[in-house]
Amino acid sequence: MSIFRSGIGYDAHRLVEGRKLILGGIEIAHSRGLEGHSDADVLSHAIADALLGAIGADDIGQHFPNTDESIRGISSIEILKYASALLAEKKARVTNVDATLIAEAPKIAPHIPAMRKTIAAAIGVSESTVSIKATTNEGMDAIGRGEGMAAMAVATVEQE
Repeated sequence: MSIFRSGIGYDAHRLVEGRKLILGGIEIAHSRGLEGHSDADVLSHAIADALLGAIGADDIGQHFPNTDESIRGISSIEILKYASALLAEKKARVTNVDATLIAEAPKIAPHIPAMRKTIAAAIGVSESTVSIKATTNEGMDAIGRGEGMAAMAVATVEQE
């Protein structure tokens, strides 16, 4: 008998000069990128945390600590692949991912199809299983002032 389990993920990073902006595994032209130990892809991080949470496997900080210099700059797509491998070990498969990116700029909508394709490939599902949306904070708080970006995600898995 299989059961359905859900997990939630959230991540936020500051925008800084001198870094590439990577979101959903895609490099996006922007004057600043996200600061972090990895590529700081908030969208992929939130999804990875949701997947890990759905199987009770802690969070990405436990698996990829920012004190480990051997993984500095790691692609968040690799983190998603790792989470997917853990799901397989636990006899779980992704049935749905729903994620929202919160950022004032740049415009995200043109990049969503490529993000969905890249994320779906990393976790071994069809693109129709991955939903990505974008919104702003309407100028409120640090994200609204363009100081950073955040993402939240919910993942549902079926586990044997």
